Order: sequence, then structure tokens, then C-alpha cells
Amino acid sequence: MDRWTLAAFLLLMGFGILLIQAATPAIAAKHGWGAYYFVKRHLVMLAPAALVIFLVSLLPPRRVRWLSIALLVVFLPLLISTPFIGEEIKGATRWIRIPGFFSIQPSEFIKPLLAVVAGWLFARQCENGRFPTLGINITLFAAISLVLLSQPDIGMLFLIASTWFGQFFLAGLPLALVGFFAVAGISALFGAYYAFPHFASRFDRFLTHSGDTYQTDRALEAFVNGGLFGAGPGAGTVKMSIPDAHSDFIFAVAGEELGLIWCLSIVAIFLFIVLRGLFRIQHEKNLFILLAVSGLLIEFGLQAAINLASTLHLIPAKGMTLPFISYGGSSLWALALEAGMLLALTRKRYGLADE
Repeated sequence: MDRWTLAAFLLLMGFGILLIQAATPAIAAKHGWGAYYFVKRHLVMLAPAALVIFLVSLLPPRRVRWLSIALLVVFLPLLISTPFIGEEIKGATRWIRIPGFFSIQPSEFIKPLLAVVAGWLFARQCENGRFPTLGINITLFAAISLVLLSQPDIGMLFLIASTWFGQFFLAGLPLALVGFFAVAGISALFGAYYAFPHFASRFDRFLTHSGDTYQTDRALEAFVNGGLFGAGPGAGTVKMSIPDAHSDFIFAVAGEELGLIWCLSIVAIFLFIVLRGLFRIQHEKNLFILLAVSGLLIEFGLQAAINLASTLHLIPAKGMTLPFISYGGSSLWALALEAGMLLALTRKRYGLADE
């Protein structure tokens, strides 16, 4: 196993515990809960997540593939049923509540599962074009895209589409189709602007900086207050007024309490994981492993970039977690599955490449 990548994941988890402990007491107090309510829940969710990383990382590539297919068979129907039985939160229906237990967001699990399954289907198409794997792949991606549009979840759709098209390009997508899909993607963004009022509202607020920009303004204020070295863990004040300080805007808490130096260290860890993964597969001969790992890395890096950029007001605000640092069970467990598959597929193998 690549111990450096594993160590990087563990570092991110450590930052997550620290920042959730710093960000959540004020939020818990507003609901009348104990100061460490969210911290305890996060640790309870983190334990099985660490176990998932360990167990999945031990699997050979063939079992990673079959695990992804099996779990996709489970989560795809859940994703399709979400608009009908899901719970509406802030105008979007993305969560399914399990009575007496917790809520689950199926789209979080679809991300890594589709990356692995799509990588396998693209590899099969390249190795044996007689099988209709490309048609199956396109149909699967189109079905997932339509469901995400119905929720609606434009950010998740953008993330999954970017990963899928990145794998398609690596599998040998003709340059003419690259241009076609680029135009189609830009057209889709314009269509989303006119079709979904909440998306248009966020885009307008980003361009004009007018209307409800409270969270982004407070996030930028947090970075100004933090300076180079920060106010110290727990000493920040901006987190008291940001509703999503423990999830979507947790990087703002890091900016105020840890400062620029540690924030750049967090960014460097994300960058290290992506570059390390690419380094591990630079001489890979197995096309499935090459495409699957590339998809997982694109997805992981892009999700982190979207969260960081929206917090810094470099792109329109998007409710997307910062991997392994933000609070959230579905996100944490899905990322654990993704990290385990990444470690499994990039480990050194002796004998058969796909044993």
C-alpha cells in the first residue's frame, strides 16, 4: 500500500476533527445541545469510515470492480427514488431519511462507484469493441445526470460529468467529440441558468456581488482576521455567524483560526494526494486501473477545489463538502470508500495485474 497517501488521508482526518471541534460548539448551543454534540457524532462516523478505508484497500482490482458494481446496483435505485421519497432541504431533494437512524445522500456514493464502473466499461470498449459497453456507459451516465437534474443538484452533476468526460478523454475520445462535448457543457450551463432559479440566483450574486452574499462575505472576513498564523484553535468569532461553518464553509474557520500558513498546508495535502496518485499509475499497463484511478483522482481533487474556490468567492457558492474535513456522514463514508479503492488500485501488485 502507498503509505504516503494513507498518511495524507489521516492528516486530513486530523484537521477535520480539529476544525469540527472548533466550529460546532456555537451551532450546537443554538439547538440546545451539548458543546461537543457534533464532535462526538463525527468521531462515531469516523470510526467505521476508517474501517472501510482499511478493508477496501486490501482488495485486489477485480474485487474493487465487483464491489463497485454491486454497490451501484444498490445506490442507483436509491438515487432514482430520491425525488419521490426524499426529504426537501433548502429547495432541493437529495436526502433519504431512515426513520430512527439518519439521513443518507445516495449521490455521494454514486460518485466513486460510477468512476470505477465507468473506467471498467471504457476499458472494455477499448480492448474489445464488439461488446456494447460504450452504449451501456453512456446510458448509465445519462440516467444519473437526469436524476441529479430533477433533484436538482447542479454542482454534483458538474462533478460527476467532469469525471466521466475526463475518463472518456483518456480512453481515446476523438478531438472532434472533445469540442462537441465542450460546447454541449457550456450550453448546459446556460440552460441551467434559465431553468433553475436558485442556480441563476447564485450565479448573479457571484457576478454582481449583490443580494444575499452574507456567508461568502463573512468567510472572506475570516481569512482577513486570521492573517498568516491565525487567532488560534477555538479563538475565532466569524464561525458564530456562518450557518454552514461546520460543513460547506469549514475552510473559513481554518482561515481565521489557523491562518494562511496552515490553510496552504491543507491545500498542499490535497494536491499531494492527486499528484501522488498520478505518479503511482504513470507506468500502469492495466487500462481499467489507469482509467479508474484517474477518475477517482479527478473527482477527489475537483471536489476539494470547488469547496475551496466557493469559500474564497472565486466561483459561485456551492454546497459541497471539503473531503474528510467537513462534517457529514454520507460524504465521509463515500469518501472513505473512494480512498480505500484508490489505495487498493494504486498498491504494488505482484503476479497478475488484475488478480
